[in-house]
Amino acid sequence: MTRSELIAQIHLKNSFLCVGLDPDLTKIPKHLLQLEDPVFEFNKAIIDATKEYCVAYKPNTAFYEALGVKGWISLEKTINYIPKDCFIIADAKRGDIGNTSLAYAKAFFETLPCDAITVAPYMGADSVLPFYTYKDTWVVLLALTSNTGSADFQLLEVNNQTLYAEVVKKAITWGNDANTMFVVGATRGKEIAELRKLAPSHFFLVPGVGAQGGSLEEVFNYGANKEVGLLVNSSRAILYAEDGEGFADGAKKEALKIQTEMAMYLQRLR
Repeated sequence: MTRSELIAQIHLKNSFLCVGLDPDLTKIPKHLLQLEDPVFEFNKAIIDATKEYCVAYKPNTAFYEALGVKGWISLEKTINYIPKDCFIIADAKRGDIGNTSLAYAKAFFETLPCDAITVAPYMGADSVLPFYTYKDTWVVLLALTSNTGSADFQLLEVNNQTLYAEVVKKAITWGNDANTMFVVGATRGKEIAELRKLAPSHFFLVPGVGAQGGSLEEVFNYGANKEVGLLVNSSRAILYAEDGEGFADGAKKEALKIQTEMAMYLQRLR
């Protein structure tokens, strides 16, 4: 999906919501566990319930890989089921030497038709550049994450600035605002504003709203640009809003709640 197509979907749906598809078999409603592919059936119901309110889906590949071959099949079925007008992010956090990264790119841009993949940039340019070899796809680079361990490295001072800022400045030279996004945690308010100065036109993928306690209003105020420039992810708050047979209705209500708030903020850009 191109940048202009993504922006068009944001304005069409009045939403910049990304739904994280992180199916946990210990949390999936028990009645689904009797089915042949409970993970896909869960995802299918979530997608059907939320596709009207979101512009992107983000399957976290770890939840599928942990299930072996069956999990990979569930992931493939899920990606193929997502509507074509939705942006698909493979949350795989890959990154390795060049030929390995190229194989990862093939896996998620060719074998599985995703629009984007999350990548850890800390091995440097030659580990990231292979992901740019596919047209109309995106590299989503980890910049400043919301976990407490991010302080171990990302907040260190390098050249009189934080390491995460140095990473963003360097990464901007690898791609452009039509093929590069940055992951910025929703709990990082003021840092989002600082990163927006470094990358004024790039999209930010922002996890941490919902179960992790990030403020959607704060994210928008600090991080939005004239073309929105945000995809805000919510996973657990939507997936597990309700248990039992009404889980999809619960997901729909939560997605609508977030989308309604987003629509209100989007009015400010018009």
